[in-house]
Amino acid sequence: MPHLLHTDAELRQLYAQPMERAVRKEIPALDVHCRRFIALSPFLVLSTGSADHQLDASPRGGAPGFVQVPDDHTLLLPDAPGNNRLDSLQNILATGQVGLLFMVPGVDETLRVNGRAVLSTDPADIAACDDGRRAPKLVLRVTVQAAYLHCAKAFMRSRLWDPAARVERSVLPTIGQMIADQTGLQVAPESQEQMVRRYAADL
Repeated sequence: MPHLLHTDAELRQLYAQPMERAVRKEIPALDVHCRRFIALSPFLVLSTGSADHQLDASPRGGAPGFVQVPDDHTLLLPDAPGNNRLDSLQNILATGQVGLLFMVPGVDETLRVNGRAVLSTDPADIAACDDGRRAPKLVLRVTVQAAYLHCAKAFMRSRLWDPAARVERSVLPTIGQMIADQTGLQVAPESQEQMVRRYAADL
């Protein structure tokens, strides 16, 4: 197809070289600013890939600081109850590579962390991630290889935290209705309020 790029040289013709700060801001461990950001973060996106390069991005959430930082090179991410597809966990078994994007409500900057991950059932890791309500079945133990703060432009463009940009949940059907339309599987109708109550036990 015409107008497609195939080489780094073709790509770089469209973009200037990165500024020195954009290159030098990547650090090989978690410093005081990264650790503070993670302590304030109740939400992250976990990216993984399979051995045959099938990619996945999975939302993960908890109370601020639900990801533990035992040292500057290690993160402990508890695995909370989900849909049991295990896409992310199986990808980690296959490749051991992860990318994390930490977010803090109201803060337009994000923190990106890349590293190697293993699935741990070590009692010490489990205990470190026990929030007093529930101990996780396993913990993702991440060895940090790179970390850097990402600029605010994407969040400023999207106005993600701006109350005026909020969308009422009612503009979309319930997730049950959408999945029924996509799959043909018929389940009993469930309101948004009923879904929230059903999820409450696993939060």
